[in-house]
Amino acid sequence: MPSSIYDRDLDRNPANFQPLTPLTFLERAASVHPDRTAIIHGGLRRSYRDFYARSRRLASALAKRGIGRGDTVSVMLPNTPAMLECHYGVPMAGAVLNTLNTRLDAPIIAFSLKHGGAKVLITDREFSPVVKAALDQMDERPFVIDYDDPEFTGSGERLGAIEYEEFLAGGDPDFAWVMPQDEWDAIALNYTSGTTGDPKGVVYHHRGAYLLAMGNIVTGGMGQHPVYLWTLPMFHCNGWCFPWSLSIVAGTHVCLRAVRSKPMYDAIADHGVTHLCGAPIVMSTLLNAPEADKRPLPHTVRFFTAAAPPPEAVLAAMKVAGFDVTHLYGLTEVYGPAVVNEWHGEWNDLPAADYAAKKARQGVRYPVLEGLDILDPDTMQPVPADGSTLGEVMFRGNVVMKGYLKNPASTAKAFEGGWFHSGDLGVKHPDGYIQLKDRSKDIIISGGENISSIEVEDALYKHPAVQAAAVVAMPDEKWGETPCAFVELKPDVTVSAEDLIAWCRQHLASFKCPRTIVFAEIPKTSTGKIQKFRLREVARSQP
Repeated sequence: MPSSIYDRDLDRNPANFQPLTPLTFLERAASVHPDRTAIIHGGLRRSYRDFYARSRRLASALAKRGIGRGDTVSVMLPNTPAMLECHYGVPMAGAVLNTLNTRLDAPIIAFSLKHGGAKVLITDREFSPVVKAALDQMDERPFVIDYDDPEFTGSGERLGAIEYEEFLAGGDPDFAWVMPQDEWDAIALNYTSGTTGDPKGVVYHHRGAYLLAMGNIVTGGMGQHPVYLWTLPMFHCNGWCFPWSLSIVAGTHVCLRAVRSKPMYDAIADHGVTHLCGAPIVMSTLLNAPEADKRPLPHTVRFFTAAAPPPEAVLAAMKVAGFDVTHLYGLTEVYGPAVVNEWHGEWNDLPAADYAAKKARQGVRYPVLEGLDILDPDTMQPVPADGSTLGEVMFRGNVVMKGYLKNPASTAKAFEGGWFHSGDLGVKHPDGYIQLKDRSKDIIISGGENISSIEVEDALYKHPAVQAAAVVAMPDEKWGETPCAFVELKPDVTVSAEDLIAWCRQHLASFKCPRTIVFAEIPKTSTGKIQKFRLREVARSQP
């Protein structure tokens, strides 16, 4: 078949085709708005000129150590200027950024460092105890760089041979970083909690990061020079790609080491914050703050939240407090949020029950996501848009991960049939908006963190008094969800709920431990399968 006339002598060349990468956003911002404040952190103010120069210094210093294309640089950092610089400097060296969850325990951190093949680790001194324990479990350690944040008032052991600022001093602020060879090149590696076995390494590419960063600007209605407060951990899906988004519109990053009510209100009032993101716990922290901590808001603040949809009472309270809340949905595998409950103005006049029903929906696809649907996972056909037929939420498009690192079987399973299988179950309403109904993977989302119910069950089963255990999500006003454990004890054995929770703290990160223990016979099917749907009903009725 002859080629189209539009294919003849019209080839790609450097003049008409460049790989998409979010790194160019910072280069442009530094060129167009060099003196505009890019980063605020305590008393520090850093311009876009300096932000770009320091990112290039980091890239240069890494390159001098032999770090290049496809090498992994891991970071254990809170929301600090260094974390923002790593989002640019690491990929500017051609390397892949692996942001570690600062709330995890040493074995999981050690696994991530080993599995990802980290050659460099940049770590904040606050986390030195857990990082040291993780490094002790490794035969081949990465090159360790300590980060001394002036805003950190605690103590922490130095684990490396050099401090971050000293390391940057050896780099060139005019380093000629190169574009990725291909926009499909990896830019980031993020580990996500699985339901069984070890965490899976989700690989992002430059093209997806570029597009999702753009999608945030469009979906969030972010005009020029927004002021963004970092309440969402940057280790979580690379901060939903907002470290790259802000450079598109030359916005200001207001860093925050920890989510506390007074620093949040002070930052909003003092710096004129316009946008922030976070799990329901962030809303709870703002609403339940002592009156002495609260400050009048300078304007309506846009708040983007994911996980379970906020209760109507919380949404109403946020509106009164001066926050405009938008509900998002996504997964690590789709770069964070890729679905938005895009609101129609006429819905504001609906009766309360109908209004709440609209608010409870996850919504429609981001403009940069090509496909979102509820499909029957067996037939791969769309379910009827009747708001009741259950199917699996599936995604396809350029903001879907490359796949799982070193895990071809899981990658193939996730992409079976040409769609990414989320594992979440939901329905599709007549207007095309989707709504989650259950999680087929039994993941519990607490404070924005994924908790594997099976991981918690495994810890409980290790206790000598436990005969059977099942863990489900229990609704929680503050955290969204918390683990609720149902436990059957062995005959003639007694143990208290407090003892079991203490036992879990010895085997799990604290946020994964059950908040509630229910001693009861666990319902099972005739084949012995635990009926978790019944346990969820009981958990929802717990006081």
